[in-house]
Amino acid sequence: MTAEGLARLQFGTMTIYHFIFVPITIGLSFMLAILETRYWRTRKPEDKKVLDFFGRLFLINFAVGVVTGILQEFQFGMNWSNYSRFVGDVFGAPLAVEALAAFFLESTFIGIWIFGWDRLSPRVHTLSMWLVAIGTSLSAFWILTANSFMQEPVGYKIVNGHAEMTNFFALLGNPQLWVEFPHVEAGALTTGAFFVAGISAYFLLVKKQYRDWFMAPFRIAMIVAAAGSVVAIAIGHDQAQHLIMAQPMKMAASEALWHTSKLHASWSIISLFNPVTHHTWFKISIPSMLSILAYNRLTGRIPGIAELQSLYVHRYGPGNYVPPVLATYWSFRLMILFAFLMAIIAIWGLVLIYRKRLLDRPRFLRLMPWAIGLPLLANIMGWVMTEVGRQPWIVFGLQKTINGVSPTVSTTDVAITLIGFTILYAIMGVMEVRLLLRFIRLGPDAPESEHSSAVENHEPKLFEF
Repeated sequence: MTAEGLARLQFGTMTIYHFIFVPITIGLSFMLAILETRYWRTRKPEDKKVLDFFGRLFLINFAVGVVTGILQEFQFGMNWSNYSRFVGDVFGAPLAVEALAAFFLESTFIGIWIFGWDRLSPRVHTLSMWLVAIGTSLSAFWILTANSFMQEPVGYKIVNGHAEMTNFFALLGNPQLWVEFPHVEAGALTTGAFFVAGISAYFLLVKKQYRDWFMAPFRIAMIVAAAGSVVAIAIGHDQAQHLIMAQPMKMAASEALWHTSKLHASWSIISLFNPVTHHTWFKISIPSMLSILAYNRLTGRIPGIAELQSLYVHRYGPGNYVPPVLATYWSFRLMILFAFLMAIIAIWGLVLIYRKRLLDRPRFLRLMPWAIGLPLLANIMGWVMTEVGRQPWIVFGLQKTINGVSPTVSTTDVAITLIGFTILYAIMGVMEVRLLLRFIRLGPDAPESEHSSAVENHEPKLFEF
């Protein structure tokens, strides 16, 4: 319970909370753009009401995501001032571009989309939502540009004890960025698709008068979910291969590989081990699978934790360079589990739609609202593996996490703000969930007066069917 430990806990907690809303915002904005493009072709009034319905849910999520993101950035000055001084000249540039360009782009065109229904031509109004969707992806791109520098520093030099950017385009060409951004983007599209599919399934099963309204959104969402989940898995494979070169210790920790593997490296589906004694009680492995994941061939040794520790001591000096193995190992496997579950559910949904058996499978439709949580859990586990597996570095190879904390902020100070932010975020979370469920219960055909009073009482029972 040191200042460093609490600061890490606070930043990790707020990041995970914020990252619940970000993928929904990115994915749902693209889903809205697709649905509106479809609406201007069909011109059916019910399609416009469904579009407006999902638009309201998008705006609720977007508002909470903005607030949580702003509070998160305050921590760079509060808890991580040494980190900000050391890397601010590099880290600040992509964050500034994100705020001044990408965020303003999406915010501006959200306003145009909201107030432009009767003032703009159909093409321009539809374009505004596509620009919102592009803006959300650009925001993610610039934030991941900054994060990729933490994972694999490029385009910098050390001047007077801190990093200075020497090549902005080197940041944009960072190999870590080009495996990380497509993976996150595909996961976000899958998240938005499952959000639309889960809510549409509720109306298909429970609100049967809306079946014709929500069948098309469900079908489109299943197509996007299937494509997004498969692409996320494929790019995740590329990302794992990049880790072997860029951060081999993270890969070793994600496999609990204490010593360099044999020529045919097996991948453990599950392993029960003691991270202190390195004793393994139980293990189920797939022969040669880790070599395939790392090198796309049946043979190939993977460096082990012990050997990498010795190498890092020689390269960086005395210290413990082993990340928390338990968290890294299990977050990696849970991410993979949730990703494959998403792909299976989405593909099965497409099969049911193709065979015209969807409405004959009420159990599948009951599953879909709960499946909204699968991509959220996969996103969270992916970030836990990415950030925890980098420890003890805050900027890999340049600055350790313990050296990035604010020197004048006490343990008590961090503890108080941690408790305060946790309570605040919990309140916002409850408010958003209640508001989302209230709007879903009202449905797409509710009068405007009912939407205006949607924040009042009567929490709906969406999952009680």
